[in-house]
Amino acid sequence: MHKPHIVVVLQARMGATRLPGKPLMKVLGRELLSYEVERIRRAKSVDEVVVATTTNPADDKIVEFCQKEHIPYFRGSEDDVLDRYYQAAKHHKVDVVIRITGDCPLIDPVEIDRVVDYFLKGGVDYISNTLELTYPRGLDVEVFSFSQLERVQKEAKRPEEREHVTPYFYRHPELFSLVCVKSPVDLSHHRWTVDTQEDFDLIARIIAALYPKNKAFSMHDILELLKHHPDWVKINAHVVQKRLPPK
Repeated sequence: MHKPHIVVVLQARMGATRLPGKPLMKVLGRELLSYEVERIRRAKSVDEVVVATTTNPADDKIVEFCQKEHIPYFRGSEDDVLDRYYQAAKHHKVDVVIRITGDCPLIDPVEIDRVVDYFLKGGVDYISNTLELTYPRGLDVEVFSFSQLERVQKEAKRPEEREHVTPYFYRHPELFSLVCVKSPVDLSHHRWTVDTQEDFDLIARIIAALYPKNKAFSMHDILELLKHHPDWVKINAHVVQKRLPPK
């Protein structure tokens, strides 16, 4: 039986509105994107990581980073991220797409494998740990087949469905079978994504505290660290996640 080619397509660009240049911001002398790719590569289920960036000249820096770090990349539309995703997956002959965004440097490989394992059991079109938020923001994993991505690429028309890649899946439960992987304990009040300077300040503290001792630190190691530094959680507690417009 043909083993599916399982690839993380990691979207990253320099032109974020709230924190421009965030993928290449450094902690301990290394880019956030470098930590993120290293952590993704620890996932047993992942065959490859492809960075999907844009044709905007500002993203030449992302390309230079990928070349330096020997990370495959693809350049596509800045605004039509769904098309960029689709073309990247098609170009790299992906069978199973794992969607992770480039602002999640603390992504946990164990949680990636958990979501992928559920998907590979079959009978589901789209699976994620974000349909109902129970994990810390920043451990977001979505998985779907290339054939379903191709369908979404053809059918999704609304601007937010093109910009955010996957809303067409979860806004149409009548068309797709959807599954949510939940954490046994609700950890959704934690925010480990990088969208603002305060987010970066927290992430930088976590990496600086854990990485030198254990490069493969887990979600549980972070939670344990934050128990000892409860004030750290307040650094970005006020930051509001950007929301999609209503259907």
